[in-house]
Amino acid sequence: MLRPAWTPVCITLLALGCACGIFAPIDPPEGASSSTGASEGGPDLPPPDPSDLAIATFNVRRFFDPVCDSGQCSSGDYEEAPTQKQFEYKADTIAEAIAGFQADVVILEEVETQTCLDALVERLGADTFPTAILGETGFAASVDVAVLSRFKTVEVRRHADVPLQRPSGGQTWFSREFLEVHLDAEGHQLIVFAAHFKAKVDDDPERRLAEATRAREIVDAVAAANPDALIVMGGDLNDTPDSPPLMALLADGGMQRVAAELVPDDWTYSYQGVHQAIDHLLLAAAATGGQHIKGSTHVFRGEGSDGYGGSDHDALRASFRAE
Repeated sequence: MLRPAWTPVCITLLALGCACGIFAPIDPPEGASSSTGASEGGPDLPPPDPSDLAIATFNVRRFFDPVCDSGQCSSGDYEEAPTQKQFEYKADTIAEAIAGFQADVVILEEVETQTCLDALVERLGADTFPTAILGETGFAASVDVAVLSRFKTVEVRRHADVPLQRPSGGQTWFSREFLEVHLDAEGHQLIVFAAHFKAKVDDDPERRLAEATRAREIVDAVAAANPDALIVMGGDLNDTPDSPPLMALLADGGMQRVAAELVPDDWTYSYQGVHQAIDHLLLAAAATGGQHIKGSTHVFRGEGSDGYGGSDHDALRASFRAE
């Protein structure tokens, strides 16, 4: 599986925050700074083996476009309406971070609109990521999941309108789109699920458990229908490996959490000084179309514990071998 070459010159320029002709550098907005530092796994990281398939997940943190859709974009409101210059700076920063992954597939969380996703593709190159799918929920100021890939799209399915059963009774729904993207990975069948479960702000643990339970059911059904595929679910699940939602996903060995090989350095988020592994890549065991390459999992960290690429989350990447 041949990956587009990342030349040493381009990698060096990325490490310096430059663009290799891809990014249009601009001055950051007042008071802002980029935390894309390569200190723990940016562009200095050796690229994945070209024969393998690299998948990354990254919560980019509230990537809003300049249009105020909710009508409430003042200080303290949920939605932000950045200036055009601020928007372009954030798009530059996120795109630079994504380029550093050197990945074949990138699962994103907290992308507001198609305008935001298009801005990333413009910087990264449509030839690099011809597939760019947004899991738009249709609500004003929604921050949604997305999938970027260098592979051709075969099919896209959406599951946000599927009712979920609460353990205590009653129904709920996925917090964001549970996006299913089928890809042709150079002759290999690759199916990627992008997820972003309920946040712990105004916490609702039962809803997160309902999301995980239904996600596992969907993945199992897709694996049964596509036993020769490589199936990977990724995203910000807002819970740790010992939580009920993750236990529901991992039950009976049905899914493999690839970052388990990094414990205790598998954390991707720091809250009040406590490190938490809440961003995950999970391999569906029921489908036999590929395997995780041991030792390939890596957390991309920025400087300190502030997250990677301008986000408050670190990013996660792992390699898989299609069979």
